[in-house]
Amino acid sequence: MTNSKCEEKVIGIPRAMSFYNNYPFYYGFFNDLGIKIVLSDVTTKQTMSDGAALVVTETCLPIKVYIGHILNLINKGVDKILVPSLQSVDNKIYNCSKIRGLPDLVRNVVKQPFTMIEATLDKSEKNQGLYHFLSEAVRPFGITDMNVIKRASKAGWRCYNNFYVMTKSGLPYSKALSYALQGKVVISNTTKEYPISIALVGHGYNIYDERVCMKIFDKLEKMDVKVCTSLQLSAEQLDEGIASLGNEKYWANEDEMTGSAGHYLKDNKVDGVITITAFGCGPDSLMVERITRRAKQFNKPLLNLTIDEQTGEAGFVTRLEAFVDMLFRKKRASIVNKLNMNQQEGSYSPNTEFIETKSMN
Repeated sequence: MTNSKCEEKVIGIPRAMSFYNNYPFYYGFFNDLGIKIVLSDVTTKQTMSDGAALVVTETCLPIKVYIGHILNLINKGVDKILVPSLQSVDNKIYNCSKIRGLPDLVRNVVKQPFTMIEATLDKSEKNQGLYHFLSEAVRPFGITDMNVIKRASKAGWRCYNNFYVMTKSGLPYSKALSYALQGKVVISNTTKEYPISIALVGHGYNIYDERVCMKIFDKLEKMDVKVCTSLQLSAEQLDEGIASLGNEKYWANEDEMTGSAGHYLKDNKVDGVITITAFGCGPDSLMVERITRRAKQFNKPLLNLTIDEQTGEAGFVTRLEAFVDMLFRKKRASIVNKLNMNQQEGSYSPNTEFIETKSMN
């Protein structure tokens, strides 16, 4: 029994940062190699407080949350924890300094003993691509055969592609992730019509972490609002979105921000755009500035929400409700104006075949 316990391969993955974009791949990859994944618990106020206590005040919320998840895994007794250094995802396309230096940051603030697996992905350098990253991730488990690693990467891509297909069809993030981990593909065929559509623009770790985003998807659903995100768009559409804002791609996660916003600002079926960014994030502040300027040119309503660990839900909901109410009033006014124009031109006549009437008894 002791030997089997020692031989069990276990890796901890914090439920933060790149988790929200890459976990379907990690799941398929590590499971194919027989490595058990232990996730940290979902984010809570305590997670934020624990992480914030170890870093300087100016540190952005996603990093504070990440540190809190590292501590959660250590408290669970997990020894080996994946802390990736995602330097560059394409040639000359970089991540922000905090994501690039994540292993060093964790090493300097977390003093409890654990084994950090600091795999590096840097596609701007030679021999530091995906297979190099994956080999570093599994080397602590004694796996060095590249053929085995490449085979496992195919299992990772299979799981990720299933997830991508489902989110692109409009299936909610949480459902798509659940089905992908079960090896299923379920295509969304919802026929519900929403009076209002809003594009939610933000990084995965800001909009899919329910504690961080204050369950914004649920709140908008209750307001009868359809939500569109970058996951419903193809790579080509995201690239076109970045170009439409008049700039070239530089940041690794720019697709989620300027790419998504650039596309939806031009989409007449989308009534408004909401951005969610972390207070103190340098790259996001630059991207939001571009989005704000272009939103004025497209005459598209825009709400910028900035979050940190002190953000109160009451104020958050108030701004959300006010924005949605404004969109409803704007849409009603637009419909009334069209009807008035038709009446003035003498071309408007109501279709009585579709008007319900109640019989008088």
